[in-house]
Amino acid sequence: MTEASPSRGRVIAAFAAVYVIWGSTYLGIRVAMETIPKFLMGGVRFLIAGTILYVWARSRGDARPTPRQWLAATIVGGLLLLGGNGAVMWAAQFIPTGIVSLLVAMVPLWMVLFEWLGPRKIRPTTGVALGVVLGLVGLAVLAGPALWGGKEGVDPVSVVVLMLGSMSWAAGSLYSRRSTLPSSSILAMGMEMLAGGVLLFTAGLLSGELPRFDVGAVSGRSLVAMAYLVAFGSLIGYTAYIWLMRVQPAARVSTYAYVNPIVAVFLGWLVLSEPVTQRTLFAGAIIVGSVALITTTGRSAEEPSHLTPPGDSVTTQAA
Repeated sequence: MTEASPSRGRVIAAFAAVYVIWGSTYLGIRVAMETIPKFLMGGVRFLIAGTILYVWARSRGDARPTPRQWLAATIVGGLLLLGGNGAVMWAAQFIPTGIVSLLVAMVPLWMVLFEWLGPRKIRPTTGVALGVVLGLVGLAVLAGPALWGGKEGVDPVSVVVLMLGSMSWAAGSLYSRRSTLPSSSILAMGMEMLAGGVLLFTAGLLSGELPRFDVGAVSGRSLVAMAYLVAFGSLIGYTAYIWLMRVQPAARVSTYAYVNPIVAVFLGWLVLSEPVTQRTLFAGAIIVGSVALITTTGRSAEEPSHLTPPGDSVTTQAA
């Protein structure tokens, strides 16, 4: 794809890829984990995708990364993939993929709070502050009954894990903007995926997944899902996102943050027969509305360039 005068068809195709592919990765993760242990699956997925991106970047002339750049990539990959994506995979065992995607969509909320409460003290606009409040209200509506002892709410432990994972993703995204990563977005993504893949695979080993893993029991359905996550979620989706960030306004590109949950909820209902209750729809509308406010009314004096949800994978350098 060229950056000069992009055709309308290419722009539409790229947006469709970001909207649909990233929204569908939650379903892909759930299906892949049916017969493949979660952390081993995530580790192999990102090791494969990271190797492809790294080799591609180096073959086109990008310089060999320095040890300092590898350290930065390891920190970012750990926060994004081990912390963020790892939380998604863990929580997807216990709650519907649609609800996972709704909670993950709150990453912009945590980024705003971190920027506001951090050393730089970047205060949000009124619209963004309202979006933060709405997001917290949506979270309370979604998980409230379980926290209060009711029967209709979402598992509170999974909610806490996803909140921590989203915070890890937000922290990694903000750190990556000021770290010593390579200027090449493809090379930086490949390094982050490689580092994160190693960390996820190590987590699988330490948690005892390998001895319990039966290769002969892996289903064709899980293998197809795994291949889909590598080829579409980690490669095609990110290529489209990088290109869009270069040819479209960042605020317009960031609309995926409130389209992805809609796609994930629909696919979870359609393919996995996951229940969609009125409470889920109501809470989802509040959360999606809060993200829309945050991403369209001006996040702060300095707009973060990393808005990718942990449901898929890694931000560019650029997402």
